[in-house]
Amino acid sequence: MERQLITKQINDIKNDIIRLNNTLYALDMTDIHRYSDNYEILSTDAALRGEKIACRLRHLIYSSTGIKKEEYLNSAGIMHGIEIKYENGIMEITLPSLLPKRTRQKSSEFLFDPFFFTLKNYAEKNPMPKYKYCVVCFSHIYNRELPSRRIRDHDNIELKEILDIISTFIMEDDSGLLCDTYNMTEFGGKDCTRISIMDKDRFPDWLAAHKNTIESISDFNE
Repeated sequence: MERQLITKQINDIKNDIIRLNNTLYALDMTDIHRYSDNYEILSTDAALRGEKIACRLRHLIYSSTGIKKEEYLNSAGIMHGIEIKYENGIMEITLPSLLPKRTRQKSSEFLFDPFFFTLKNYAEKNPMPKYKYCVVCFSHIYNRELPSRRIRDHDNIELKEILDIISTFIMEDDSGLLCDTYNMTEFGGKDCTRISIMDKDRFPDWLAAHKNTIESISDFNE
C-alpha cells in the first residue's frame, strides 16, 4: 500500500479520536439524572465513535501488514472477553456487552466479527453439537449499579445477526419451525449478554433451575 494512503487512514483515525474525546468530555459534564435523554444520546455517540475507530484500525492492519483477518479477530475475541463453553448438552456463550437496539445503526462489525471467528476457532478445536429442534435463550444482564430505566423491551433488541452466526456452526436451521428464542432480563456486576442453546426438551428444566439462581427484576426492586 502506498505511504500516502496509509497516512490518510491514520489521519482519519486521529480526527475520529479527537471527536471521541470531545464527546466524552461532554458526557462527563452531563448530569445523568437530570438530563437522561442527553446522556443517552452522548453515550451512544461515544460508543459508535469508539467502534468506528476500532474497525478502522483493524482495516489498517489488514491492508498494511501481513497479519491475517482471522488471526487478528481471534485475538480481538480474547480481548473482548468472549467466552464459549459446552457442557451437559448446553452451549453457553457470553458476550461482553448488551446487544444493540433494532432501531440504532450500531456497528455490528466491532463485536460480531470477533464473535464469528472466536466461535469458528472453538469449533475447530472442540466437539460441537448440531441442534435440530432447539431453544436459544438470551439473558440480557444489566449492571445493577446503573439506572433501571436502561432496560429495553425484548422486541426492540437485534438478535438476527447473532442467530445467523450461531446457526452456521451448531444448528441445522434457525427457522422458526426448528428454533425458538426466549429472552430474560437479569442484573449483575456488569453489562453483558449470555446466550444458552439447548434441545427443546431440556429447556423447561433449565429455565426452572436458572430462575432459582438469577438476580431478577423482582430481586432488584425489593
